[in-house]
Amino acid sequence: MAKVTMYCTAVCPYCTMAEKLLIKKGVKEITKIRVDLDPAQMAEMMTKTGRRTVPQIYIGSTHVGGFDDLSELDQGDGLMPLLAAE
Repeated sequence: MAKVTMYCTAVCPYCTMAEKLLIKKGVKEITKIRVDLDPAQMAEMMTKTGRRTVPQIYIGSTHVGGFDDLSELDQGDGLMPLLAAE
């Protein structure tokens, strides 16, 4: 299964929903980068993604986007092939 990385904060409901969806799809480990604890990580996230909101999710080297993007990818049957890639 592909590595999943998620930029997140402690109190973000969309981060929680994204994590639940990924776990439901069989993801066992999510590397969480807490941007609320480290402003440098927030700056890095904004530079890499061009976005200011969390979550920002990467599956492997692919930037999926936020929860809405992840959910849309799942509904369009694109999530599982991305997760299955090594």
